[in-house]
Amino acid sequence: MKAYVSLKREVRFAVIAVGLVAATSVLGQIATYPNLTPWYAGLVKPSFNPPNWIFAPVWTTLYALMAFALWRVLRLPPDRQRRYAIYLFLILLALNATWSWLFFWAHSPLLALMNIVPQLFTIIATIVSFARLDQLAAICLLPLAAWVAFATLLNTAIWLLNS
Repeated sequence: MKAYVSLKREVRFAVIAVGLVAATSVLGQIATYPNLTPWYAGLVKPSFNPPNWIFAPVWTTLYALMAFALWRVLRLPPDRQRRYAIYLFLILLALNATWSWLFFWAHSPLLALMNIVPQLFTIIATIVSFARLDQLAAICLLPLAAWVAFATLLNTAIWLLNS
């Protein structure tokens, strides 16, 4: 019976983690895809702008790693440090979803830049917080930090080239 309860708990935490991250992805996509053409296609982009096809597999991988990291933290015994780490992660998700609305839907690289800088700091704070609880969960967020650091440079360049 105990194994069943444990499995049920693990599945519940997995559903929560995947659900939160998937909802973030869907919210971002709602703002993004209708604005890829003509708006985004018409922007001047820097030479280091990746091809459009790269974004879907990169973000799919990052979101999977994010869900796995959150799942690992959710499984830990509840305490103040865990609550704080989860709170940071939820802020990270909110900033992540909001960026697409600012950049693509509002057509504002400047507003998106004002989002992505604190987003990057929130990711770093989340990594530090997760590391205190679960090293693997923290490691899973390192690619996100690297990608968002790159995206910050890209966002800045697009803003400068189009303002």
